[in-house]
Amino acid sequence: MEIVLIRHGEPEWVREGLTVVDPPLTDLGHRQAALLADALGREPFDEILVSPLLRARQTAAPLLEALGRPEAIDPWLEEIRDPVWHGTPAEKAAEAYAELRGRKAEDRWHGLSGGESMRDFVARIRAGATQFLADRGVVRAEMDLPVWHIAEPGARIALIAHAGTNSVTIGHLLGLDPTPWEWDRFVIGHTSISRVEAMELEDGYSFGLSKLSDVEHLAADQRTR
Repeated sequence: MEIVLIRHGEPEWVREGLTVVDPPLTDLGHRQAALLADALGREPFDEILVSPLLRARQTAAPLLEALGRPEAIDPWLEEIRDPVWHGTPAEKAAEAYAELRGRKAEDRWHGLSGGESMRDFVARIRAGATQFLADRGVVRAEMDLPVWHIAEPGARIALIAHAGTNSVTIGHLLGLDPTPWEWDRFVIGHTSISRVEAMELEDGYSFGLSKLSDVEHLAADQRTR
């Protein structure tokens, strides 16, 4: 089984000095998405699931068109929910993130004031990933080691989502303990491709990270994060 985790292209977080919530892609982001489609447009996927947020949907569109597939939104792939600061000065968001990065490790679990806490986000994504996998016959064995039972070992599924969502999902598949800085533990670029593959054991399967943040489909001056 292979799960291909794709991050969205570069988003327009700031417009005319003001923060944009649920932003569209920039012009570069659209070019990144087109190049992503060129890179993956000949790969076979049993499913392609997309976050409901606009930047992920716009990233997915060229690939879905190339493969002749309809859009399939899966709500659990949504990124961490920021505070309600659409239309506020961009400096406000920058200051909030700087304050978050300056906290002690344990205090980071609280997240941004007014937004979804890191603890709630990690719990939401892990619960969503658990249900997503269970619906496809992928269930973790009742043991301390990260061993899984997989009904269809040959399945290939693509998830087009976000740095946070993809990072938490990778950690969950690998059996890693969660942290409140998953974005920094797995550094993932825009329209990057990460691959997690199942390795057969005598009593099940274990997932391995075979590729992290592959951006070889982008030229050096097109790579952002």
